[in-house]
Amino acid sequence: MKASTFQTLIVGLLCLAVAGLSAGWYNQFQRVAELQSTNTQHLHTLDTLQRDSSALKDAQEKLQYALKDLKQMVDTGEQQANTLDPMLDQWAQEIQELRDGQAARATKADLTALRARLEQVEQQLLDLKTQPSPLPPSLSATKPKKTARPKPAPLSPPFSVLGVESRGGERFLAIAPPDSRSLTDVRLLHSGEQLGAWYLKVLEPNSAIFAVVAQPNQTVHLP
Repeated sequence: MKASTFQTLIVGLLCLAVAGLSAGWYNQFQRVAELQSTNTQHLHTLDTLQRDSSALKDAQEKLQYALKDLKQMVDTGEQQANTLDPMLDQWAQEIQELRDGQAARATKADLTALRARLEQVEQQLLDLKTQPSPLPPSLSATKPKKTARPKPAPLSPPFSVLGVESRGGERFLAIAPPDSRSLTDVRLLHSGEQLGAWYLKVLEPNSAIFAVVAQPNQTVHLP
């Protein structure tokens, strides 16, 4: 083999080897570039996950604080409810007692008014019985004198008179049930008002003038 041919063969082989190495290096470079790109994407994804994780952690902490505040509010509400329940029960009992007391007083006033009307009817019957029977014409001519009609007996009021009070320049009659010793049962009557069948007409300096059915003037002296 000639020397020139051998050299040409060596150069060709070297060129082939260089081309092969260049191709391998290029493939490796592309592979490294792809790996770097993939690594960059992974790093970006990792950063995103880390930010999301931090946001979730912050949200979890806020939720824990909110749950703690809510628990405190619930505990406070339970304490207030435990405090208010006995008070509400007591108020309900007092309201019921007031209603019962008002109903009892109203019933007593009605009974007193009914008793007063019965006394009036009895008095009227007594007046009819005490009136003289009609005389014959002959006797009536000789005895024209008539029997005087007795005055109806005064009625006892269904309440106790405590005195007179002045409110804003006006005079009021202070009254209470006969057997009551509580200030809550005291009632003030102004002229023109009534309690049961007893209507206050005039409040004089030393007495009060009431009007009752069939008896327009009933005087009650002030203490």
